[in-house]
Amino acid sequence: MKFRRSGRLVDMTYYLLNHPHALVPLTFFSERYQSAKSSISEDLAIIKQTFEQQGIGTLLTVPGAAGGVKYIPTVREEEAKETIRTLCDTIANPDRLLPGGYLYLTDILGNPGLMKRVGRLFASIFANREIDVVMTVATKGIPIAYAIANYLHVPVIIVRRDNKVTEGSMVSINYVSGSSKRIQTMTLAKRSLAEGSNVLIVDDFMKAGGTINGMINLLEEFQAKVAGIGVLVESESIDERLVDEYISLVKLSDVDIKDRCIRVKEGNYFDFTI
Repeated sequence: MKFRRSGRLVDMTYYLLNHPHALVPLTFFSERYQSAKSSISEDLAIIKQTFEQQGIGTLLTVPGAAGGVKYIPTVREEEAKETIRTLCDTIANPDRLLPGGYLYLTDILGNPGLMKRVGRLFASIFANREIDVVMTVATKGIPIAYAIANYLHVPVIIVRRDNKVTEGSMVSINYVSGSSKRIQTMTLAKRSLAEGSNVLIVDDFMKAGGTINGMINLLEEFQAKVAGIGVLVESESIDERLVDEYISLVKLSDVDIKDRCIRVKEGNYFDFTI
């Protein structure tokens, strides 16, 4: 079917937005719209200019016979600040306080629209790193991991606390929880991660970093590399942090159970932005 230019622009934009970080050959679009590659290149230049003007992202052109174009999602600073401000305001609600000083975050993690915005933030900050897979530990980190992986165009692997017969043979390690100092176990299916992979680790909440440190140790069993660490919320009142290099969106400063007050502020996200 022959497309008019306006139709091509709409359809190409839709396709690129739904296939971030995927290398799309120009021949794919040329055959899809029955148009010359020169026309496709002109259309892509228009889309790139619009994406960059609107802060949606950019298009990366890869030259050569095996080349093509990639859509790289980005987030403008104003949009990033608005998302993090929304997270801070939502988390600071005193109704989130649970017995023992814990915070209720399940509704935030279950909000698809908000998780989509969070995924874009992390995907934007890690866009220039070589990442093969996103890793998280079951269960609360899963929505964040899938949101990020969608924008990075990579799979998700889930570390579990126990063995599942449906996962096949497993690799298990013991690790020490950073906050409770208890010995715990985490497992990962052998066939879920290729040796030497570059892994982005994400988690919903980090205290001392024992769980993330455990995932780092687990990756060593696969000769895999840590490409980055992303955390939704980090606790500030920690004497000894087991993880040094990470990016957080929100920092939990204090929880006053008596006065039912939750104090939060921006994490270190903007320390890593240009």
